[in-house]
Amino acid sequence: MGNETNREFDDVTYEEKQTHEEVSQKTSEEEGSEEELKQDEQHQEEVDSAEESQDSEVKQLEQKLEEATNRMLRIQADYDNFRRRTKQEKESAAKYKSQSLAEKLLPALDNFERGMAITPQEEETKSLLKGMDMVYRQIKNALEEEGITEIDAVGEPFDPHYHQAVMQVETDEYDSNIVVEEMQKGYQLKDRVIRPAMVKVNA
Repeated sequence: MGNETNREFDDVTYEEKQTHEEVSQKTSEEEGSEEELKQDEQHQEEVDSAEESQDSEVKQLEQKLEEATNRMLRIQADYDNFRRRTKQEKESAAKYKSQSLAEKLLPALDNFERGMAITPQEEETKSLLKGMDMVYRQIKNALEEEGITEIDAVGEPFDPHYHQAVMQVETDEYDSNIVVEEMQKGYQLKDRVIRPAMVKVNA
């Protein structure tokens, strides 16, 4: 009878031990699952953090790219403007290259005209004026070949772009605001006025 009691006690002890092991195993498994869950959550946080970091870097790179593109476009626009301006300056310089020479020669032409306005009395004076007239015409022809021409004045409507009014008169020979007399010739180089004509204008 004692042996049977010991056997029953051993069976109970074995069952309790087995139950305890099962409980421990379950607890261990649950603890393992919680640990894995924590690791998964930590891993997910790391992934999210890495993605956020990548998104931030991408935005920074996109911003830098946009700034570089805008800067490049501004440089390109500045270069195009510089090239266009340089081309215009070269064309203008070529078109009006004779202006400086013309401005220096105009006073000489004025003196020629004043000299030739004298009425000669002697044959010697007439010959001198004839020679002056030849030189005068040669100079004018040379200027015309460079595009330098006289500005029309007498009988033309007064135009402040081409005429400089130095006096106003009243006459029935001309309509109002018409140039009646030219006191000094005006000249233009192609479409640019070098010197406006000094004129009298009818009131």
